[in-house]
Amino acid sequence: MNALRFENKTVVVTGAGSGMGCSASLRLASEGAKVILLGRQAGALEEVSDKIKRMGGVSYVLPCDIKKENQVKETFIKVSSISRHVDALFANAGSLGAFKPLAEADISDFSEPLETNLKGTFLTIQHCLPLINKGAILINASWTTGSVMPGTGIYAATKSALLALMRTLAVECGPRGVRVNAISPGVILTPMAASALPAETVNTLASHALLRRNGVPDDIAGTVAWLLSEDAGYVTGQEIVVDGGFTIGGMR
Repeated sequence: MNALRFENKTVVVTGAGSGMGCSASLRLASEGAKVILLGRQAGALEEVSDKIKRMGGVSYVLPCDIKKENQVKETFIKVSSISRHVDALFANAGSLGAFKPLAEADISDFSEPLETNLKGTFLTIQHCLPLINKGAILINASWTTGSVMPGTGIYAATKSALLALMRTLAVECGPRGVRVNAISPGVILTPMAASALPAETVNTLASHALLRRNGVPDDIAGTVAWLLSEDAGYVTGQEIVVDGGFTIGGMR
């Protein structure tokens, strides 16, 4: 592996303040990327930026709530002032929403996941695309798009919609040299996921993975870096599942 696959390249990461966004940002910076960190919590972004700077990397902090179109638009104006060209985007930010059976769900339960996972990801890509002239976009989907965990129906529906978005974008953007893919992580114990799942459920999920453990954010970072790099230069329109064999094993 070329340790500097992203030398002289600019990469934007949303949801960069924690979890998979944080780990991916650190990995990309370690490979030479200038990383632009987006997220709602400025303090968390600053902590990630400090880590990048301590390892000799370059990063910029741009607080942004991707649910708000004006903020997204203004943020990418700032991105363009930092770098006139973006080489890659990891559209990572997402929301779990409320876990409950669909029969017990209220229409209001759709609001946060739809606003963040679908609308926010769309807005991010829409406003970043004019800055990408040949490059890569990676959308963070979920293992729940291809398998079922009771209680996550609304979340899974929004993530499944992202796969349709990804495939359409891949077709539309391919002629201009922009690759578009999705990564579907398995059970990854990010702070968001760990806080939403009881310890007993976490242990049960780990026992169902073929590797007999749940994932951690660092398990995803390498695949993110590969898909955004030229090493994956002929890969587009694909969903890459990184789940330790969980979905093959199934809920048993």
